[in-house]
Amino acid sequence: MAADQAFAEFIALAANSAYALAAVRNYWFWVVGKDEKKSKWLWPLGLLATSLAGVGVVLFRGCWHRKMSWPVRAQGYSYQVCLGCGIKRLFDEQAFLAYGPYSYELDRLITWSDTRDHAPREVPPDEHRTAS
Repeated sequence: MAADQAFAEFIALAANSAYALAAVRNYWFWVVGKDEKKSKWLWPLGLLATSLAGVGVVLFRGCWHRKMSWPVRAQGYSYQVCLGCGIKRLFDEQAFLAYGPYSYELDRLITWSDTRDHAPREVPPDEHRTAS
């Protein structure tokens, strides 16, 4: 009974302040005064700011080209295609690595590769390679 009376007295004292910490029977309680009200527009504002930041990243960065297809052979060159946006990148079958810039036009990539000294070895188009 004494603890309940002490709690009632504490609540009466805490009513004058905005926040108070109460200890009753080894439990801690936060007591919030009635004059303190939380703003209801901060949560939607935070959600809007987070959404706008996400949209900004997507618009400014675009596709990250994380999902690339298996190498495809055309015109004596191997290349990969991004499954998200369709951009192409040359592929070296000997090293099994993609190299060079990204481009939507394969002819531009072939021209870029021909102007470089470190172009990978070309395989003749008449050579048949099995998938397994």
